[in-house]
Amino acid sequence: MCTSLLYSDKAGRFYFGRTLELTVDLPYQLVFFPAGMPFSSEMDGHPAFTFTGRYAFLTIAMPGRIPTADTPLGIGDMKVLEGMNTEGLTFSVLSYPSAGGGHQAVETTRAVLSASDLGSWALGSFTRVADLKAALADQPVMLEALSILGGVESPFHYVVHDAGGASIVIEFHSGEMTVYDNPVGVMTNGPRFDWHLTNLDNYTHLTNVDRSATTFGAYKAVQPDSGIATAALPASNTSVGRFVRAAYYAHYTEKAATPDLAVQALAHIMNNFDRPRGATIDYPEEGGGHLEVAGLAQDGTTDYATEFTAWTSLSDLARRCFYVRDYRSLNFVRFDLAACAALGEPTVVPLEKAADANPTASDSWRRCAKTDPPFQNAI
Repeated sequence: MCTSLLYSDKAGRFYFGRTLELTVDLPYQLVFFPAGMPFSSEMDGHPAFTFTGRYAFLTIAMPGRIPTADTPLGIGDMKVLEGMNTEGLTFSVLSYPSAGGGHQAVETTRAVLSASDLGSWALGSFTRVADLKAALADQPVMLEALSILGGVESPFHYVVHDAGGASIVIEFHSGEMTVYDNPVGVMTNGPRFDWHLTNLDNYTHLTNVDRSATTFGAYKAVQPDSGIATAALPASNTSVGRFVRAAYYAHYTEKAATPDLAVQALAHIMNNFDRPRGATIDYPEEGGGHLEVAGLAQDGTTDYATEFTAWTSLSDLARRCFYVRDYRSLNFVRFDLAACAALGEPTVVPLEKAADANPTASDSWRRCAKTDPPFQNAI
C-alpha cells in the first residue's frame, strides 16, 4: 500500500520519501494552503475544533466527501494525504485497516479533532515533532466515518517528520490512539508499528557488504557478480517485507555530499518500492488481500485487482522543496515552498496536471491554477 522513509546526507540534512499504492486511481489534488488560513474540524456530538494555520503548506490531498449539486466541494473538504510546511515538517497518511473499532470516551463539551484533519492541524500549527507530540497528549482526536470510502472509519495511521530528523507514528488501533517515537524513520502498513520494530530484531544479520567467496570442503565458491548482500532481504511487496527493505536502504545507501545529489539518491531508493500494474494481482472471489482500504477494490478495467504506485513524493526538509511524480511519469516535478507561498491564497490543481508541469514548477503550477478552475474538475 505505502512505503515511507527518512534519508540523511553527509551534512546531516534530512529528506523524506513515500509512495502510495492502491488498486484504483483516485482524484488526487495538489493543494497549497497559505499561512493565516482558518480551519474547522467537526465531529458529531462535540463542539467544532477551530484553528488558524500559522504556517503555509503544500499537500497532496483528497476530497473528504462526495460532492452534490447543492453542496459543491470547497477548500475545507480537501484532506491531507501527504504534505510539507514552510518549516520543514512533513505529514503522511498510510493505510492501516485495524485503526477503527471503538473510541475512547471524550466529554461532549470538549472540541474534538477529526483524524481526517490531523494533517492540516499538524502542518498548519507546528514546526517540530516534539511540539506536536506534546499537543496530542491534551487534544482529543477521533476517527471519522468516511463517506467517500463507503462509511468505513478512517483506516489509516499517520507519520510525521521534522527538519531535525525527529519522527513519530500516530496510530489508532481499535479506536485507541498511540503516539510512537520512530527511531528508524520508516513506516509501511500493518501490523502495528511496535510489531515492525520487534520484527527488525530478526534481521541483525543484514549488511551491505558482499561476501562473494567462501569454501565448501575443498571447493572454493565465488560469486560471478556483486549484490549478494541483498539476498537476505525480504522479496515480497507485503508491508512487513517493505518495512525491512526500507530500513535497509535508508540506513545503508551512501550519504550524498550535496542536497541535489541527496534528492537523486532518495529517488533511487524510492524506485525500489515502485510497483507497476499487474506485478501482483488478486481475484476478489479468491479472498485476495487487496481490500486493505475498504471500498476500494478494482478499477473496472480488469477482472482482477492490482496495486500500483499511484504517485511518489520526495521532500527536502532543509530547502523546503517538494517533488512528485504520478504513475504516468518517470521524472519528478519540483515545488519550492517559498515560491508557492507567493501565491498568497489557497490553490488547487489536479495532481495529474501538476505532475505534467515543467520541472521548475512553481510558475507552471500558477499557470495551471489560472487555466484550470480549482473544483469543477476535481471529481
